[in-house]
Amino acid sequence: MWKSEGYARLLCAALFIAATPGRAQAPVPAPPTAVTPAPVTVAFDTAGSWLGFEVRTRFGQRMAGEFPRYEGLVEYLPDGRHRVRLRVATTEAVIPDRPRYTAWMRSQSFFDAIRHPWMVFVSEPYSPELLRDGGPLKGRLDLRGVARDEELTVAPATCARPGLDCDIQVVGLIERANYGMRDWQFALADDVRLEVRVRLREAAP
Repeated sequence: MWKSEGYARLLCAALFIAATPGRAQAPVPAPPTAVTPAPVTVAFDTAGSWLGFEVRTRFGQRMAGEFPRYEGLVEYLPDGRHRVRLRVATTEAVIPDRPRYTAWMRSQSFFDAIRHPWMVFVSEPYSPELLRDGGPLKGRLDLRGVARDEELTVAPATCARPGLDCDIQVVGLIERANYGMRDWQFALADDVRLEVRVRLREAAP
């Protein structure tokens, strides 16, 4: 008899423990989520790089300018590809020794630098071999509040370590009307030529 009562007490105790919320089995923790490492970045060497532009008149005259202020870097992505990010201050655009033309380039008729002080280019990821062999560099250009896909051209390297031992040379043509620069159509050619010569800082070991 006492054995039956003992078993009954044990059974009741087990049921009580199972029904008590505070004694419920703790959930199994989820496995930690893998964290994607941030890409390594290498900045442009602004002392050794150069950014410029050129506009031609319909009468054969060249107006060549420079962008003395800019911020650029190359991202080394985890999959081995690279991506370049470039911000250029249109407020600092200058045509050397031509203050009148410089003022016009910064005005609402062209770069509209007061309202749009930065021109931004972000490339699509590309293989590092592009810098050695040359070829198209595709990306997104944001100018005067308009963002469009553009394609620039990288020249083949003249050294084994482009950007460190020699310039990375990039050129491209954009149609100014696509970015709202429609003034002076009768006097200026449609295309604006962009030119970039890049030197990079040495990556940290």
